[in-house]
Amino acid sequence: MIWEKFGIYLNVKENKVMRINSPYAIPSGEEWVFLTADVNMPLLGIRELVRQKGLTSNPEGVQWA
Repeated sequence: MIWEKFGIYLNVKENKVMRINSPYAIPSGEEWVFLTADVNMPLLGIRELVRQKGLTSNPEGVQWA
């Protein structure tokens, strides 16, 4: 189902995250990594998740796109 793709994605090249809750905005490409289905997760929680998953060398630098 398309709604299963809703959530927060990280662009590992740009260190940016994007909240997706529309089927028209689902990112594509290898640089986008699905982080969580929790679209309400705050940025501090997202940074901790990125740190735990080892997705970037600078989790504190992750920003909203």
